Amino acid sequence: MRDLKEYDYSALLLNLTTSSLNKAQRRWRFAYAAIYSMRAMLSLVKEIVPGRIDPKPSLSLSYTALESGDGANINSMPLSHVPDIDQERLVEIMKGKDLTGIRALGGVEGVAASLRTNATKGIHGNDQEVSRRRDLFGSNTYHKPPPKGLLFFVYEAFKDTTILILLACATLALGFGIKEHGIKEGWYEGGSIFVAVFLVIVVSALSNFRQERQFDKLSKISNNIKVEVLRDGRRQHISIFDVVVGDVVFLKIGDQIPADGLFLDGHSLQVDESSMTGESDHLEVDHKDNPFLFSGTKIVDGFAQMLVVSVGMSTTWGETMSSINQDSSERTPLQVRLDTLTSTIGKIGLTVAALVLVVLLVRYFTGNTEKEDKREYNGSKTPVDSVVNSVVRIVAAAVTIVVVAIPEGLPLAVTLTLAYSMKRMMSDQAMVRKLSACETMGSATVICTDKTGTLTLNEMKVTKFWLGQESIHEDSTKMISYDVLDLLYQGTGLNTTGSVCLSDSGSTPEFSGSPTEKALLSWTVLNLGMDMESVKQKHDVLRVETFNSAKKRSGVLVRRKSDNTFHVHWKGAAEMVLATCSHYYTSTGSVDLMDSTAKNKIQAIIQGMAASSLRCIAFAHKVSSNGSGLEEDGLTLMGIVGLKDPCRPGVSKAVETCKLAGVTIKMITGDNVFTAKAIAFECGILDHSDKDEEEEAVVEGVQFRNYTDEERMQKVEKIRVMARSSPSDKLLMVKCLRLKGHVVAVTGDGTNDAPALKEADIGLSMGIQGTEVAKESSDIVILDDNFTSVATVLKWGRCVYNNIQKFIQFQLTVNIAALVINFIAAVSAGEVPLTAVQLLWVNLIMDTLGALALATERPTNELLKRKPVGRTEALITNVMWRNLLVQSLYQIAVLLILQFKGMSIFNVPKEVKDTLIFNTFVLCQVFNEFNAREMEKKNVFQGIHRNRLFIGIIAITIVLQVIMVEFLKKFADTVRLNGWQWGTCIAIASLSWPIGFFTKFIPVSETPFLSYFKNPKSLFKSSRYPSLKKPLKSLP
Repeated sequence: MRDLKEYDYSALLLNLTTSSLNKAQRRWRFAYAAIYSMRAMLSLVKEIVPGRIDPKPSLSLSYTALESGDGANINSMPLSHVPDIDQERLVEIMKGKDLTGIRALGGVEGVAASLRTNATKGIHGNDQEVSRRRDLFGSNTYHKPPPKGLLFFVYEAFKDTTILILLACATLALGFGIKEHGIKEGWYEGGSIFVAVFLVIVVSALSNFRQERQFDKLSKISNNIKVEVLRDGRRQHISIFDVVVGDVVFLKIGDQIPADGLFLDGHSLQVDESSMTGESDHLEVDHKDNPFLFSGTKIVDGFAQMLVVSVGMSTTWGETMSSINQDSSERTPLQVRLDTLTSTIGKIGLTVAALVLVVLLVRYFTGNTEKEDKREYNGSKTPVDSVVNSVVRIVAAAVTIVVVAIPEGLPLAVTLTLAYSMKRMMSDQAMVRKLSACETMGSATVICTDKTGTLTLNEMKVTKFWLGQESIHEDSTKMISYDVLDLLYQGTGLNTTGSVCLSDSGSTPEFSGSPTEKALLSWTVLNLGMDMESVKQKHDVLRVETFNSAKKRSGVLVRRKSDNTFHVHWKGAAEMVLATCSHYYTSTGSVDLMDSTAKNKIQAIIQGMAASSLRCIAFAHKVSSNGSGLEEDGLTLMGIVGLKDPCRPGVSKAVETCKLAGVTIKMITGDNVFTAKAIAFECGILDHSDKDEEEEAVVEGVQFRNYTDEERMQKVEKIRVMARSSPSDKLLMVKCLRLKGHVVAVTGDGTNDAPALKEADIGLSMGIQGTEVAKESSDIVILDDNFTSVATVLKWGRCVYNNIQKFIQFQLTVNIAALVINFIAAVSAGEVPLTAVQLLWVNLIMDTLGALALATERPTNELLKRKPVGRTEALITNVMWRNLLVQSLYQIAVLLILQFKGMSIFNVPKEVKDTLIFNTFVLCQVFNEFNAREMEKKNVFQGIHRNRLFIGIIAITIVLQVIMVEFLKKFADTVRLNGWQWGTCIAIASLSWPIGFFTKFIPVSETPFLSYFKNPKSLFKSSRYPSLKKPLKSLP
């Protein structure tokens, strides 16, 4: 009651019968008096019997007193004066689809009034109003389960079996060491293993934790959908998270409904509620029988305006999503292949470690090992503690070999390179929705792209207008008959999903809708002088058929109020509309018969405009006798407009880049064949020099789908342009190309593109023009709708694959060298030159720092000069085998010489020799990290100044190595080296560079290296006859 007193309605009541009030005003005041009295009585009841009524306040239907004379709108009062609304009851009605409950509240209009929403102007758009609504009704967000913390990943790292065995060994070594040497000296061996294992765990946990946070950020960006709402009488795009109760939201085909709401206005609306109910049948939504619209469902046909009544956690979708924890542990095809590689290497490492364990135990118990020039084992004379301690040390060394052999850095490298590339791709206008797309894009052999908005700017402008067979110029529009103009106003102003908003300043109106709709409305308003509001007021829209990709036109049935006549209007692809016409209008208003001569002339006009790369839209009209439906034949052509949509800057260069990269570009468009060819030549998809191949390169959708299966498979690779295509034609082409063994990327923006986007190896949806259905079906969202960004994604895809191959080459070099050295030394000398702590340190710099350094290399233009990677091509190529085997053999040779002859060559004791081996081995990996940057190019330093992270990691590795050798002597089991010894280690390691340089002159066979071991006969086969690759339907 407090809110009402502010407006001094008592004075209003006293003057109910004042003669100065007109009839309409008196009627409003009587209505207000009735509502006011009812509220006063209800408040008295609450005061008298407060305990007997439902404590939940009922939804108030009090309306602000409206002045009929001054046209004040329903949301003219600030939100602070909104009566109490039982939001919980409204939510219950929505969730239960309680139509009776809605009617009891005064229908959709009653709910809108209670929420202080003006159906034609929306809510106030100022920050204060929006924040008040958010405070009252909640925000359009849902509670997500808390993300996994760092401790979770630490716990996960502890689950590793090898880590647990190492910890057990460290515990035993610590216990026996302290018992044997006292706490001051005895903790070194066990404690150093503990510290090394701790470092491995922490680095692994931090990497995984960082990755989780990265995916969480990308998930938020992916979910931030743009929604079109009505505020202050203007249509504007806002984030889905900023939608509030009371908002009027515009919905069209392909949109995801952002909140729960009620149908305000619209036509032919059909909704797919399968995401909530599991039912595949589409549900019809209207004002009368089913006005309920639910968050998370999708519009499949028609368009509408929706009144938002509940948001966020008040919706069923919000409750469902809050209970789902999005898992970022998606396994990509490459990760699966790497798991197999890791498993194979792990088994080899386990075998080697088992042999080393057996050899060392046998040598120990047979008395063939010495410690401080004394035999370690003397039968029963040796204390039990000493025996156990020695056995633990031997087991720890064997287990550490397993740790080094198992390349757990491979999954980490994939994770790091994918995370890095995803982050960088965001800045390059590409948002990755599915991890696998990052790597798969690098293998793409064909890109099927849309024309409008992808190759072109999607900035439409009407540049030509033909009325019948007459070309109408801008300065001659006044010659057009008023009757024809009136019909054109109806055809554009009523048969549209766009709108016109007059600005307060009275300058140029604002147009909203699709680029085509905006261009047509702009032309009709600014050039033909249409007043859209006047047109709407003079007509009632009875039926609407929204634009259909099969018919390629939209229609509307209207009733003219002045004479109660019914008119059908169609608008769409010029040749499609022309085929339904039997007559045409002239500029004087007369109607002429559309005979074959006239039809041929108009077809020639359409072809002429299309050849100038104009999109042709035709308007047709018919007076309907009964107004029962949208008649589709016997129409009268009103006019044809040509819309210019220029090519995007840089698109021809991007197409040329893709061609050089061995990727074929195919343009699939709904435009007619002449427009499609003109744009294809302009973009470089078709070449003027290939006139002979032009007939096979350009087809229409109907022609393609009517081919036999054999013809289609035979011709599909030659096709460069498919015009007048439907989404089913696009899907058919994708299937054919995949059956031919191609890796196919497809761009799409419409709801009907979803099947093709899903069928393709990589689905690329458009971020601006793309519907939510298309985005959900895609793997990557191109944020700026630009084909240049598609070429950038191709480059990043190749970069991901290339970076992972670099790391595999680097890691396998270390694996092979470490395993061979330790095995030979253990078998021949009975000891391993690299201790457990030293091997764990090598493992750390190799797995974590190495992965970080090599996985973050940025893409280069050189990547686009290579052929695409085939589906069945080996992950470890012959070039990689050549590089890693040469480097491994060099390291093995050098370190074995140091192991057996180092003491005599350098005239140093055993401790210095062991330190020299350790130091040389680590420095070899540092120098080889440079070699790994380029697998085929001889200059490995090119562009290194741009990768500061690589330089930083190399510097950190060297600093830590110096600390390990010079300052952590007891911890790392090393001794200090003098300058000459450091220089020797660096000189030996630096020879990796010239060896790597000359290695790249060695030619390699095309036959995969490992196939020689599977099939020895292939050794004698010529590499000129590569084996046929069987087309696969899915990635390996």
